[in-house]
Amino acid sequence: MRTLIVAAIVTLTPTTLATPAARAAAPPDIPLANVKAHLTELQSIATANGGTRAHGRPGYLASANYVRARLDAAGYTTTLQSFTYNGATGYNVIADWPGGDPNDVLMVGAHLDSVTAGPGINDNGSGSAAILETALEVSRQALQPSKHLRFAWWGAEELGLRGSQFYVSNLPAAERARIKGYLNFDMVGSPNAGYFVYDGDNSDGTGSGPGPAGSAQLERTLQDYFTSIGVPTRGTDFDGRSDYGPFIAVGIPAGGTFTGAEGIKTAAQATLWGGTSGQAFDVCYHRACDTTANVNDTALDRNADAIAYAVWTIGTAVPPVTVWSDPFETATGWTVNPNGTDTATTGQWERGDPEATTSSGAKQLGTTVSGTNDLVTGRLAGSSAGAYDLDGGVTSIQSPPITLPSASTLNLSFSWYLAHGSNASSADYLRVRVVGGTTTTVFSQAGAAVNRNGAWATASASLNAFAGQTVRILVDAADASGASLVEAGVDDVRITR
Repeated sequence: MRTLIVAAIVTLTPTTLATPAARAAAPPDIPLANVKAHLTELQSIATANGGTRAHGRPGYLASANYVRARLDAAGYTTTLQSFTYNGATGYNVIADWPGGDPNDVLMVGAHLDSVTAGPGINDNGSGSAAILETALEVSRQALQPSKHLRFAWWGAEELGLRGSQFYVSNLPAAERARIKGYLNFDMVGSPNAGYFVYDGDNSDGTGSGPGPAGSAQLERTLQDYFTSIGVPTRGTDFDGRSDYGPFIAVGIPAGGTFTGAEGIKTAAQATLWGGTSGQAFDVCYHRACDTTANVNDTALDRNADAIAYAVWTIGTAVPPVTVWSDPFETATGWTVNPNGTDTATTGQWERGDPEATTSSGAKQLGTTVSGTNDLVTGRLAGSSAGAYDLDGGVTSIQSPPITLPSASTLNLSFSWYLAHGSNASSADYLRVRVVGGTTTTVFSQAGAAVNRNGAWATASASLNAFAGQTVRILVDAADASGASLVEAGVDDVRITR
């Protein structure tokens, strides 16, 4: 892990990183002895090459060749990707496991280089060895994942994420889009260890913002493992210090674990995890003493198992099957005012190509989640933001009948926004109901007396109670605050099992 902090531009985009529905095999216990054997090899390489495995030094290429040889023997398709930085040639080792959906790639990475001052066994031989042993276990078990698995060992991370940035920058757009998640492991055996998980949703409230959509699921998967072994975790920010940076900059969801670098362990953290308060998580960070003696075996063992848990849980998840979906690109039979009770005078629901409006910020969004059309409350912009906004009360629109399978785990998901001016109130709303044997509200967003700009978000709800029934989805929105400015949109409605 490097000291220099680089700001990452985070782009929030939809993702197909689905919640795991099933697993093909139980996640394995990664043998600590095997991981430590790789660290011993990396230490020997450094010792034979001037005490370092830094970019441009013989020890780095020897490290890359060691990793690649083990992967080649295990049946991976490997690439030694070269790049140039500071007049020296650097290398990324990229390894693809055969099979899995080529349009749904789960990538796992760690930087392989050290600083010039030392052999870099914790930083980051630990992450490199842990993902190598996980990759070899994939081979030993002849795993047949639903996702395509790709492992990467990055060069020149310590000089500014140069290897991972080269890889991401040189991927064609179509190839980037196939990577649905990236897991990064940089320093997972710190001697005075903490247990940090990258805070994908900024749930700790102290970071600069969440990662791309899907990062929160990666965070939860890793948290689930540590919860299962009774080890508490804390969030750590996407602060640009490791190789997730280039991935989140192009909207790829990311996650990973970290046991601490030069930061000082607090008394509260020592109470939580043990170790010594007032001392760095790694006193040998970026120093010559970062050797095999500078590794906490317990932390390394737990993190290696967490990596395997994430790879097996996410990589072998059975993708959900779509029962019914509507991206609103064609007319499929939605009915406006199905019960004849609507009171809105303008801004009634319609399917169409929306025109953008602004009033103290975006109100009606002129962009959809996918395609050209969505469901929108009055698609035209008019001469002002208030010309075609929702006025006068309630507008509703109902889907055609949808027959749900029985005995299935059913999920409804959709994208939505509700925008309003500061003259709105909690009487204004966007609501989604499911009408079957009973009518159930599955989503409700109330307005408030504050300015709220339009921004696409996603929501989901269980439809298990409606299994075996024929249902309709009823969407309604209300401007019930008098002269308030209210706009709403819905897109990409989907039911999966």
